[in-house]
Amino acid sequence: MKSVLIPTDFSDNAWNAITYGMQLFAKERVTFYLLNTYTPAITSSRFMAPMVDGVRVEDAVKAYSEKGLQKTVAKIKTVFDNPLHDFETISSFNLLIDEVKDVVETFKIDLILTGTKGASGIDEVFMGSNTVRIIKNTKKCPILVIPQHFEFVRPQEIAFATDFTRFYAASELMPLLQLAKSFKATIRIVHVQYEIKPLTELQQFNLIMLRRYMGDVEHYIHTVSELNSVSKTLEVFSEEMQIHLLAMLHYQHSYMEKMTREPVVKRTAFHAQVPLLVIPELGLATSSNLNKVSELEGTIKVS
Repeated sequence: MKSVLIPTDFSDNAWNAITYGMQLFAKERVTFYLLNTYTPAITSSRFMAPMVDGVRVEDAVKAYSEKGLQKTVAKIKTVFDNPLHDFETISSFNLLIDEVKDVVETFKIDLILTGTKGASGIDEVFMGSNTVRIIKNTKKCPILVIPQHFEFVRPQEIAFATDFTRFYAASELMPLLQLAKSFKATIRIVHVQYEIKPLTELQQFNLIMLRRYMGDVEHYIHTVSELNSVSKTLEVFSEEMQIHLLAMLHYQHSYMEKMTREPVVKRTAFHAQVPLLVIPELGLATSSNLNKVSELEGTIKVS
């Protein structure tokens, strides 16, 4: 059974991510862990009353969190009513990033599913500050980021952005290959270059290994010139190729790292395009994926 963590702040954007997840895993047995964290401001009673209508502020916020999670689960069951899906709720007085780390470790989470923005809905913020923090601090499982207002489409065209400068572990590619096989999708490997030039020997070797990992999954190689920025280039590529999901590995000097460092003016449009699968370096530590990795590696023979 797959374990999926969905942080929620009860916003429309968070609900949109939830609905995407319900449809993406409609035919799989999944336990969804819905997480809401709360950290009431701790201030002096001189400026803020510790009680509101006879209730402690902390207790009131806790009650709001727990009730919100219960209502969300009830809504999911009403809208989707899928017997393959189980739900657990986690209401925590903690910082979001710290709690996400704990939940991933405790419940052996296979995937984190989140929206691009929180309740503030500020368009200029790249994917939302919490989403970026989750990406930067999560090392043990992939993160699937769902754009605001994006409606579910079966991911039959998947782009995998890479520059071939790094060797790929089978465990790192497993989330991508699982999705492609589940939906019989085509993977389009896209290489963004500032200046088009031949691959180095190292890049050629990594490309060969990548194609071997792909196995019988239909895939194509695309080399494209950088347009103003990596994010803009991938945005245009995704639109022209009608991509349903974009995947990237996250490591030092990767496309993902470059995108989070780009000036805001260059990346504002990117977050509104397609779901983004971010796979952390060193792959997955969950037992279910390790078993599948072993099966995959057994099918690869290096000549």
